[in-house]
Amino acid sequence: MSATVDRRDFLKGAGALIVGFSLHGAPAAQQLPSAEKAIGKTLDVNDVDGFLAVNADGSVTIYCGKVDLGQGLRIAIPQMAAEELGCAIDRIAMVEGDTALTPDQGPTAGSTGIMRGGVQIRQAAATAREALIGLAAEKLGRPRGDLEVVNHEVRPTSGGPGVRFGDLVGDRRFGIKVDAKAPLKDPATYTVVGKSLPRPDVPGKVTGGHKFVHDIVVDGMLHGAVVRPPTIGATLADVDESSIRSIPGARVVRIKDFLGVVANTEWDAMSAARALKARWTGGGALVGDAGVRAWMKAGPFESDESLVKKGDAKAALAGAAKRLSAEYYWPMQSHASMGPSCAIADVREGKATIWSASQATHRFRATISRLLGLAPAGVRVIYVDGAGCYGMNGHDDAAADAALLSRAVGRPVRVQWTRQDELGWDPKGPPQLLALEGALGDDGRIAAWRTEMWLPKATAQLPNIPLLGPESAGMPQAPGLSTGLISQNGNPPYAVAHQDVVVHWLKDAPLRPSNLRAPGKIANGFAVESFTDELAAAAGRDALEFRLAGLSDPRGIEVVKRAAALIDWRARPSPGPGGVGRGIAYLHYKNNETYVAMAMEAEVDRSSGAIRVRRVGCAHDCGLVVNPDALRQQIEGQILQTLSRTLHEEVRFDRSNVTSVDFASYPLLRFPDVPRIAIDLVVRPTEPPLGGGEAASTPVPAALANAVYDASGARLRTVPFTRDRVRGAFA
Repeated sequence: MSATVDRRDFLKGAGALIVGFSLHGAPAAQQLPSAEKAIGKTLDVNDVDGFLAVNADGSVTIYCGKVDLGQGLRIAIPQMAAEELGCAIDRIAMVEGDTALTPDQGPTAGSTGIMRGGVQIRQAAATAREALIGLAAEKLGRPRGDLEVVNHEVRPTSGGPGVRFGDLVGDRRFGIKVDAKAPLKDPATYTVVGKSLPRPDVPGKVTGGHKFVHDIVVDGMLHGAVVRPPTIGATLADVDESSIRSIPGARVVRIKDFLGVVANTEWDAMSAARALKARWTGGGALVGDAGVRAWMKAGPFESDESLVKKGDAKAALAGAAKRLSAEYYWPMQSHASMGPSCAIADVREGKATIWSASQATHRFRATISRLLGLAPAGVRVIYVDGAGCYGMNGHDDAAADAALLSRAVGRPVRVQWTRQDELGWDPKGPPQLLALEGALGDDGRIAAWRTEMWLPKATAQLPNIPLLGPESAGMPQAPGLSTGLISQNGNPPYAVAHQDVVVHWLKDAPLRPSNLRAPGKIANGFAVESFTDELAAAAGRDALEFRLAGLSDPRGIEVVKRAAALIDWRARPSPGPGGVGRGIAYLHYKNNETYVAMAMEAEVDRSSGAIRVRRVGCAHDCGLVVNPDALRQQIEGQILQTLSRTLHEEVRFDRSNVTSVDFASYPLLRFPDVPRIAIDLVVRPTEPPLGGGEAASTPVPAALANAVYDASGARLRTVPFTRDRVRGAFA
């Protein structure tokens, strides 16, 4: 299986890319046979034609508004469609995230790629199947009930000749609405869904042949770079354009406080950006990373909100004989994509085409339309793979930079951020502070619980996160914060008669925030499941048994038991004998989606403060599993990314700037530190498919913190678990 496409061919037909699938050596990427033919088709999510087309040869093209950020949608969604249509997987191609060709299915976020995007396409495929059967029934003069779809044709169930899809509707529109009642295949008959078919993008990514947005070249393209102020919030006083006169073809673009350069080559653009002399004034009003915690307690506040109110937690806590309290802190973190953001923009003659790795191409199309004052019909955003983000990193910022530069010079412009741009200027995952109180009853169970949270409040209906380039250029943008749903899972998943969860919503954030993988739930799960462990230890009970005693949901009970079994859990109170410990954590994602439990074994060196994670066991229940191997890859990635966030990652900044702008000052988990990982998938083919891209992240930090406590008796309540913090916990 190959994954190659010529760049120039890619850009023909307005840049439409079709990703196809083959298990037998055929190309894994190919150009749309006629891009002009597809452009102008309906993009309505209520129309079958919005989602799929049957070609003259009977092959099928899927038009998907969700994009594959590395989570395996390029194989899983075609599997869902193939199952309903009776198609071979290698004869299905998929277009993703092109606003001129795909319906708006919402951002690829919230772990909704399969749960919503795939389910929509599956229903469209089921509707198309029923339509094809109806057409064949007329053509064959047979009752619908006597026909079935198999291998791209409709044929009698009793045998005999059938009719090929291409002969029924090839290259023509269905012209029908998606039928929400179109029957789905019986899971007992599945032949494609549930199989671990290989992801088509992996070979090219492993061999270096895969084309990313960084590799795209447009005829006549210039290279651009943006000059950021030396201090966040500074304004541009003056620019000495003569300072780059020696660089051939280099040109300065200034729009109010937006300062950039364009040149014929990337090297010249970067050189010009470094050499350009500019004078900036003002700025320098940040609180600094050391002051964030106190700043969160002091406000300013937007409002207080009661999220959970059950019984009388305050009274129960006040009258409890055994009462505990603790405070947990999660810092600002960067997306820290391995490849810095990149985009290409061509803004000319009242139109704009953007090549971007945005996870929300349709929403970004509206953003560009507003910012540039262009008609929405004149803006096209084409998704091309970038470095993984799992939240809004610098992709949209880089695209906006490119658009501003392109409009100014009247030619396509490519903008490639540097590592310092990415870590210094990307929007950050917000800080979170939680204070918890709990009480034990005479029966040794949790009798009362109170969570108090300090969180930056997301701005309702914010059309887009305020982007750096347009902000500097003085272009109107709706002000506000984008943080994601960061208040979820702040309550215990266990039976507690008296519960109270309150959030103090902050009006601002120390740095520009954005949603970062499993927004809020990781920090909240860290606090809730660590504190649950503290209560179990105070009760003198085994942490696993303590949790099971408070659970009634059978799916939750199952994943907790399975996760513990993966590391050979033996019942005893914590802490243990020392040196090596084990911990467990459980979360029902958003309280209504995926069930996941994590068990972890870790070693702690008291003298150095080093933590070594030895093995991890994860039990995961997301209902119907479309592609088990792709899901396992997602879970493994989440575990490793969140271990990195838990052990190493924290944005450092002073009064002026972010100072952690490389992988020395913003370290990540390294290959020698990768633990053994065992994953147990709970497969429920008759249940709806739930998200697999975020939930497994959420119990990781608590499972590790609980393992560290079991190994050493030290309780870690502030992330990251640096060596200094570990040593300090023994003091």
